[in-house]
Amino acid sequence: MSEEPTWAGILRRVDALHVSLIAHTPTPEQTIELAGRTAYKSFDKITPTSGGDFVKRMVRNGHDSVLEHGSATLRFQGISRACSHQFVRHRIASFTQESQRFVDQEGAEFVIPPSIRANLDARPIFYEYMAMVDKTYAKLKELGIPAEDARSILPNATSTEIVVSANFREWRHILKLRGAPDAQWEIRQAIIDAYEILRDIAPAIFDDFVIASHPDNGLYLAQRKG
Repeated sequence: MSEEPTWAGILRRVDALHVSLIAHTPTPEQTIELAGRTAYKSFDKITPTSGGDFVKRMVRNGHDSVLEHGSATLRFQGISRACSHQFVRHRIASFTQESQRFVDQEGAEFVIPPSIRANLDARPIFYEYMAMVDKTYAKLKELGIPAEDARSILPNATSTEIVVSANFREWRHILKLRGAPDAQWEIRQAIIDAYEILRDIAPAIFDDFVIASHPDNGLYLAQRKG
């Protein structure tokens, strides 16, 4: 069972994941400094370049509440429903996801885990099942079954899109939890991409995170100490 069937093209490649920035708080470090200095009435210490140092000091001292004054909205495309289900468990965030009720899923793409893609015996089994799902969904629609009911047969591997908005304190929590080496491979990959975007727009807030490599699980997010 080493050859892929001709209909294997319905499957989405792992590298189809795409994370993009929709919006974020303008000048986030300066905004957080201005809000944070309200507690100390130390506005006289604000300079054009003091925001970064202030934010780093707040993070280092565990004063994370001030980070809630900044936020970012990211779009995650080409992830599986299994991955998106992990995102929506984070309650201090807002989500808008592609609807399987209103978006026709006939011809939908599916995310194949690397462990299955690399296994020459498991891969055709996965392909065959996904092709059956695709054909069954189409047949149900032909029989007049509405999309909101036909979707009941769709697996966790079905590709989806989700928009996530969160304040920077929550984004740090998500990065720490979902970027860990023992996190599920797909959301870890998505979170590493998200981290690179967040680091670019607010470097001081995410300065203590670094991309590292685990001998068994590949790339993950680590945190510097101190």
